[in-house]
Amino acid sequence: MAAPTVNVSAYLATQKKTTNRELANEWTTIEDLYNEKLWNELTILLTRFVRNPALQDEDALLQLYQNFIATFEMKINPYGLVQILEVVVEHISDKKEAVEFLDKLKDKVNICDEAVWYIKVMQGNIYLTNLNDLDATKKIIEELREVLEEAGNVTPVHGKFYMLASQYYRRVGKHSDYYRCGLQFLGCSMDDYPKDQWAQQAFFLGLAALLGDGIYNIGELLAHPILESLKGTDNEWLVELLKAFNTGNIPKFNEMKKIWSKIPDLAAQEVKLRQKISLLCLMEMTFQRSATQRSISFEEIAKETTLPQKEVELLIMKALAQDLVRGEIDQVAGVVNMSWVQPRVLGRKQIAGMATTLDHWMASITSMEKLMETRAAEILTN
Repeated sequence: MAAPTVNVSAYLATQKKTTNRELANEWTTIEDLYNEKLWNELTILLTRFVRNPALQDEDALLQLYQNFIATFEMKINPYGLVQILEVVVEHISDKKEAVEFLDKLKDKVNICDEAVWYIKVMQGNIYLTNLNDLDATKKIIEELREVLEEAGNVTPVHGKFYMLASQYYRRVGKHSDYYRCGLQFLGCSMDDYPKDQWAQQAFFLGLAALLGDGIYNIGELLAHPILESLKGTDNEWLVELLKAFNTGNIPKFNEMKKIWSKIPDLAAQEVKLRQKISLLCLMEMTFQRSATQRSISFEEIAKETTLPQKEVELLIMKALAQDLVRGEIDQVAGVVNMSWVQPRVLGRKQIAGMATTLDHWMASITSMEKLMETRAAEILTN
């Protein structure tokens, strides 16, 4: 059966009769742009117009789409069309129908990769938030990750994808993946992220940094302005705990136990947290030493990490196995000779320490130059 004929003029005439003067003026402008076929200007206006409080109703938005937008949707920018219809989809009460609506839209915008990616992210959000279909969400995330990594540049969809992925990983308890995707989201879409949600996001990211397997570069989060949102809140202590981990400060970690142990997730993982901060302590010990003084005794490590000396060798082996440090263990002498430590984002104190190390290094070079000059003079005069 043929689709019913749409009378755009009659639809617009009806809408202009609204008693809302501001809305009526908007409808008049929309009609003028439509009649003049100014599709780009019409797209920009509709992107804002569909968010008008007077239109936030499923029936009103579907009528707008079916009686107006659908008549020229193939003539406007595909990405812009998806931006407009995102609001329509949000108001479709039957979320399975919303997914089907997006499937049909996908076929209409397939000439634009970004528009198709955008639609998939929207479907992922519906699966995760409304339908609780974790398998379908995971499938979309896996499909899009590879495509977006090969995109060559950061698109507006990247931030939306990383938010979807981080929410999924938090739901399934994958702390490391949540942490990485959360930071990537902030790198793409920080300016668009509502400030009233910064503190919650900062808290979740902080916990993920502490609990995530393989997360040893906590300085990356500490350098991010989102942590400023925790100041003055009940969770302000988390910043100090993150700083303690970043520098491997075990006494500070122990001192703060009365605070962090009130968080069930942290209290339940105390053994894991102690293992992580011990490894970070070993990394910091290696980092703070100059390249010529990286022979560290088991006794020194035991003192800094507060571990029994018999457990030190196992700690070093874990650090070597995870490529956090590189070196050789001398069991006879009871020392480890470190040659490398994994690069990390440094705090101000760590940078100051590195500057001091460089000063000592430059002084050693200058001293060597003077010694060589003196010896050269002696050789030439003999």
